[in-house]
Amino acid sequence: MAESLTLYGNVDIREVQLAFQDAGRISNLAVDEGAKVKKGQVVAELDPARFQMDAERLGGEVMAQTQLVERLKSGSRPQEIEKARAAVASAKANLKDADLILARKQSLLLTNRISTQEVDSARLRVQTWQATLKVSEEEQSLALEGPRKEDIAAAEANLTALQAAKELAQQRLTDTRLLAPADGFIRNRILEPGAMASAGAPVLTLALTDPLWVRAYISEPDLGRVREGMPAELHTDSLPGKTYKGWVGFISSTAEFTPKTVETTELRTKLVYRARIFACDPQQELRLGMPVTATIDTTKGTTGDSARCD
Repeated sequence: MAESLTLYGNVDIREVQLAFQDAGRISNLAVDEGAKVKKGQVVAELDPARFQMDAERLGGEVMAQTQLVERLKSGSRPQEIEKARAAVASAKANLKDADLILARKQSLLLTNRISTQEVDSARLRVQTWQATLKVSEEEQSLALEGPRKEDIAAAEANLTALQAAKELAQQRLTDTRLLAPADGFIRNRILEPGAMASAGAPVLTLALTDPLWVRAYISEPDLGRVREGMPAELHTDSLPGKTYKGWVGFISSTAEFTPKTVETTELRTKLVYRARIFACDPQQELRLGMPVTATIDTTKGTTGDSARCD
């Protein structure tokens, strides 16, 4: 049995459709097709004006609600308490005066020196001041006790909701800058500056390059000879004299028919198993979709330590 196994495949193409989370007008596209990008690099931007104004509006509402909560927690001011006490004292004095007037008029009524109507008016005035005194005492009690705990809790809950809304608005403002999620190359530039981007609609297509692997297929008779971790050597037609280190990283457990784009020495109708062979390419010479010939040394162990990239 041969000590090596030759497989044919292609550098796998893995793509990410880059899109904004919110709708808006594109103000800038920082990359062109074919551009190399790094993880976290800004690749596109939306016009941030509306998002900025929304964040500022909510910031003002949070500030106002914060002041309201602080005022409720602080309770009544000393001046408010003194005002309530003064109102009670004034009501008591007026009630006492009304009682004296009523008493005098009642004594005059006994000698028929005043009419009954005047006495009734004096009695009504006493009742009015009694009601006023009761209201003043209640207001004084409220001023001394301060705001209700329920009112403070409701104000704090409203403040929490406003703070969350502010953070969301700030995040939406941050998301107007579209960042590359990983290293790669821009394959397609779908929209242009000035276009309206819908939420979730692709703006750019990013081809991922890290990690880099070759998609190959193993025929059923050779399946038992290959295991994950075995070292491999990769060759391309572009640089026939150069060898790239690699190792078997994955073997599918499900059989499938050989894809038409894959060349093997076996019949195309024969079942094969998809394999993923990781490649070391520090100079980034392997291009996505490039045909690759992989030679696996089936006599070596499965750790593949010697095939790992330095």
